[in-house]
Amino acid sequence: MAPAKILVVEDEENILQVIKAYLEKNHYIVYEADTGKGALNLFEKLSPDLIVLDLMLPDITGEEVCRVIRRTSGVPILMLTAKSSEDDMVNGLLMGADDYITKPFSPRELIARIISLLRRSQNPAMAANPGSPLTFGGKYLSIDHELHEVNIQGEPVALTPIEYKLLEILTKYPKRAFSRLELVNLIQGDTFDGFERTIDVHIKNIRQKIGDNPKHPVYVGTVFGVGYRFLVNADE
Repeated sequence: MAPAKILVVEDEENILQVIKAYLEKNHYIVYEADTGKGALNLFEKLSPDLIVLDLMLPDITGEEVCRVIRRTSGVPILMLTAKSSEDDMVNGLLMGADDYITKPFSPRELIARIISLLRRSQNPAMAANPGSPLTFGGKYLSIDHELHEVNIQGEPVALTPIEYKLLEILTKYPKRAFSRLELVNLIQGDTFDGFERTIDVHIKNIRQKIGDNPKHPVYVGTVFGVGYRFLVNADE
């Protein structure tokens, strides 16, 4: 298999070179852009397999670059964001980014995220395919995002719209820790009172309905002092 082509969009030269060095060490083909317009031009010419996209660019924002690309392509996009820019991160996910990583970041973590995204995009069973329900735990739990249905061992589970949305977010980004505030922001638009601690109540209900023991969870784990994460990847 030919090495994946990765477009890195970053205007800070030192960060760009660190990312490039680690990607090339892992045998990826790396292309560079330090502006949003340059990134869009290279995207059209190169058809990369994945894009590492900084949010803060000197001409147009990373969100705008993501928005333009998503009009025509489902290429995996990993966004880079500052720790303090939680709103930017949330907006990026809503606009179609597949994952995000905060600065400063571990290059090893960056590589792990990229490997995971490429695996999902290259494996139809793991890719976001509306026609194929995601399954977890040897098909114990299945989620059909097209029909908005959740099943346990083939039997339907009655989730509220907010409970379903929370489970959808967590399963789309397995192993990713979400703060309560992030989850509140990501489910905005539903009938939701907006208080962070109400997330705990919804998570408790989800665990009960899918048979997940809160003391020894298999699926929805607590990140103490932060929020929650989904503990397992989709079945391959």
